[in-house]
Amino acid sequence: MDVSPATLRHFADLFHARTGQELAAGRRWRIETALRPLLRNHRIDSLDRLAGAVAGGGDTALADAVVDALLNNETSFFRDGATFRQLEERLFATFAAARAQSRRLRIWCAGCSTGQEAYSVAMMIAATPDRWEGWRIELTGTDLSGRAIAQARDGVYSPFEIQRGLPIRDMMRWFEPDGENWRAKADLRARVTFSPHNLLDPPPAGLRADIILCRNVMLYLAPDRRRHLFASLASVLADDGVLMLGAGETVLGQSDLFVPDTTMRGIYRRA
Repeated sequence: MDVSPATLRHFADLFHARTGQELAAGRRWRIETALRPLLRNHRIDSLDRLAGAVAGGGDTALADAVVDALLNNETSFFRDGATFRQLEERLFATFAAARAQSRRLRIWCAGCSTGQEAYSVAMMIAATPDRWEGWRIELTGTDLSGRAIAQARDGVYSPFEIQRGLPIRDMMRWFEPDGENWRAKADLRARVTFSPHNLLDPPPAGLRADIILCRNVMLYLAPDRRRHLFASLASVLADDGVLMLGAGETVLGQSDLFVPDTTMRGIYRRA
């Protein structure tokens, strides 16, 4: 498909305006691949015509669909196992002691994509019922993509998705066959609340968090949007709370609102 540079720039600019994420020139090859199904579904014969349809806010629903299609929803269960081991073996123990009186723990998976991260956390909590007996645990997953959130709520994963990072014992315990796919059992789905949210917007109303997982989101943001997001996360994080970033992310040189934990990789605390 022959696409004009102006059309590619239009989609990149739209994506940046809505998400804060940059599609550099070297990554714009993704645009054609990501939008091809949208062209078929809407019976539009070219990207140039699609760009014309969404230009100037002419078709907001179609523009939303374009942005959703361009989002990178790459994720997997227990992604970066060392992070989850720290969460299970150290952070959960710390917060279980620190919150022993209130017996309330609040966890926010920001940019949760199709839900595997949040369900991974839920499975870890469910695996230690004695520790959390009588606790109120609020586990929230949010993402800009309405399509991703819909899948997360349904808890339905393809054979490829279910096998990525998920131990067989957890698959058999917490999922059940759903045609050719696998669906999270009702008890697991009930442990997580999923809702759409753009991280460029103010945090969800009333949200406070002891632990925030915001992993592999900052990588795609322009520096000014990173600073904005760090400030937003800090505004809802408990004074003794922790922020977990992805392996390739850091607060250093990005924000003075957080400092690295001196004993755990990828963990940051309020300054």
